[in-house]
Amino acid sequence: MVGDYCSFSGDKTDMHSQKNTKNGLSCKMVLQAVGKVLRKSKTKPNGKKPPAEEKKQYLEQEYTKIRVVDFDLKELVVLPREIDLNEWLASNTTTFFNLINLQYSTISEFCTGDTCQAMTACNTIYYWYDERGKKTKCTAPQYVDFVMSLCQKLVTDEEIFPTKYGKEFPNSFESLVKKICRYLFHVLAHLYWAHFKETVALDLQGHLNTLYAHFIVFVREFNLVDPKETCIMDDLSEILCTPAPPPAPTPASSAPTSAPSPSAQNHVTER
Repeated sequence: MVGDYCSFSGDKTDMHSQKNTKNGLSCKMVLQAVGKVLRKSKTKPNGKKPPAEEKKQYLEQEYTKIRVVDFDLKELVVLPREIDLNEWLASNTTTFFNLINLQYSTISEFCTGDTCQAMTACNTIYYWYDERGKKTKCTAPQYVDFVMSLCQKLVTDEEIFPTKYGKEFPNSFESLVKKICRYLFHVLAHLYWAHFKETVALDLQGHLNTLYAHFIVFVREFNLVDPKETCIMDDLSEILCTPAPPPAPTPASSAPTSAPSPSAQNHVTER
C-alpha cells in the first residue's frame, strides 16, 4: 500500500506539473495576445505604422534667425490715431496681396501640377469653393491662381476698395478682407511647406520670414483670420513673431581716450 501510495503520489505530482505547464503556456499566450493588441493600438487600423512626421526645415534656427528687419512688427501694424480703420485695413491688405503674389512668383516655376498635385500645407489639403459653393480639389498652381485672381478683382474694385476721397466702404468690407487674408495665409503656408528649399536656394528666406511674421502680427491685431485656420503654422509663428532680443552691448574699449587738442576744442562749425 505504501508502494501504491508512492506510485499514486508520483502520478499526482506529474499531473500537477503538467497542469502548471499548461497554465504557464496559457499565461504566455495571454501576454503575447495583450502585447499584440498594444502594438496594434499604436498603428493605423490597417496594421501599418503611421509615417514619421516630416522634418520641417523652415523651423531650423539657421533659417528662422534670418530676417530683413529686426524691429518689433507690433508697432508697425497698430492703427495710427489719425487714420480710419477701414482705410488702414485696405492699405495693408492690398500691400500684403502684392507682396505675397511677388513672393510666390519667385518659385512659381517649381510649383507645377506634377510637383504639387494638391494645395497642401502640413497635413492639410485646401479645396477651392467657387461662387456657388461648389467644392473642387485642384493643383496648387491652380489654387494660387484662383486666389490671386480673386484678390486682384476685389482690391481693384472701386466699390469695395475705394480710393477716391469721400467714397464709403461697403458694409461687407471687413468680411471680404477676412476672406482675402485667409486665402493669402494658405499661399504662405504652402510656400513654407512645399517650396522652402527653393526659397533657400534663391536666398529669399529672410524676405519670406519677414513677410510671414508681418502678416501674422497684422491679422492677429485685427482678428482677421480664425486661429483654427492658422494653428497648423503655430510652431513657426511662435518663433518668427516673437520680437528679437536686443543686440548685446559692445564692450567699451579699455584703451584710454585721448583728450581733444586745444584747436579742436576751440573749433566752431558755422552753419
